[in-house]
Amino acid sequence: MNCARLYRKSIISDLYVPQNDGELSDSITQSWTLQAIECYELGQNCSKCSITRGDYSFICQMPKVVKTLLQEQGKPPKHL
Repeated sequence: MNCARLYRKSIISDLYVPQNDGELSDSITQSWTLQAIECYELGQNCSKCSITRGDYSFICQMPKVVKTLLQEQGKPPKHL
């Protein structure tokens, strides 16, 4: 990752304040999505994730989603 991109991400993470006080939406923890499965399979290692390689203006909450899904739904299905 280049310095300019790191700087932008730093600014975003410094300025971004979730409007939901960091609480997860119930809808995102109801079932396994492809992105949640990818996160699970990567061991919630954000440095290997496709979202990290994108230029998004949000802080990824997927590790929290995966933790909740594991608690509430169990491991993801293998057929997705």
